[in-house]
Amino acid sequence: MPGDEASAPAPAAPAALARAEQFIWLTARVLEQRRFAHHFLGGDADAVDSALGAYLGADGGYGHALDPDLRGPLSQPPHTAHALRILDGLGRCAGQRIERLCRHLSRISTPEGALPLALPVPRGHPAAPWHPVREDPPGELATTGPVVGLLHRNRVWDAWLFRATEFCWDRIETLRHPHPYEVQGAVAFLDGVPDRARAAAAADRLGRLVRERRLAVLDPARPEEYPVPPGCAPGERLFPYDYARRPESPARSWFTDEEMRRCLDFLAAQQQPDGGWPVHRRAWAPGSTLERRPIATIEALLTLRAYGRPLT
Repeated sequence: MPGDEASAPAPAAPAALARAEQFIWLTARVLEQRRFAHHFLGGDADAVDSALGAYLGADGGYGHALDPDLRGPLSQPPHTAHALRILDGLGRCAGQRIERLCRHLSRISTPEGALPLALPVPRGHPAAPWHPVREDPPGELATTGPVVGLLHRNRVWDAWLFRATEFCWDRIETLRHPHPYEVQGAVAFLDGVPDRARAAAAADRLGRLVRERRLAVLDPARPEEYPVPPGCAPGERLFPYDYARRPESPARSWFTDEEMRRCLDFLAAQQQPDGGWPVHRRAWAPGSTLERRPIATIEALLTLRAYGRPLT
């Protein structure tokens, strides 16, 4: 009877993970498909490793738009940071590949031992406008911190790390007006550096700066109370989970349980009807935006799972 059909309960919406899986198969590069399968479907780590190998250059670095905001084959520091995050997730930040990578990092470093945002591109390969290409680029904490932190986290020892580590300590301990991306780089460094007492002290000071300067949205219902950082797209703000991607991060102590709960609820609710998570950066090239959304989706799922949020 029509009345029976009208009173029947609506079918439950597919779980977050199932919707994300469909989005990944529909839109993602092979690398992100393999990463999703490994982290959420029991897929083989070797398949991820093989897919990542397609981005490895003869110089020991990574290129070919591994980070979608830098196009072309040239090895670039942001590609290295992304590759190390992937390898860290596989438990494979070791061996001759990492030794060659460290030699590459030593060759491209600034005199102070740091990594620039981007290296000069001989043939003018496209790059996002927030990756300015200069002939003599300075070292940056936003780029150096994640690389050094992940190498330390995996107990990699290389001569290059001594100068790069001191660069990161100096920048972090003298920051006065940090950009959110610098803070993210600092947290990635502090997550892995061996001197835990010094890291705790630096993280405590940095957390006070983040709160004082309103660099993290603490209430997603009132985003207008938090200024958009210089150089960011309209609406591009960072949240507690953008700094503390895992509960064991030193940045987790910057935020109350209630603040984290609200923001994690917001992150979960950001899943779009197509199953993917949005990218809030300024769109500058169609391919870059399309390739970044699956990356953002995997990172959102990993963060939610790390905090014990149900995905299925």
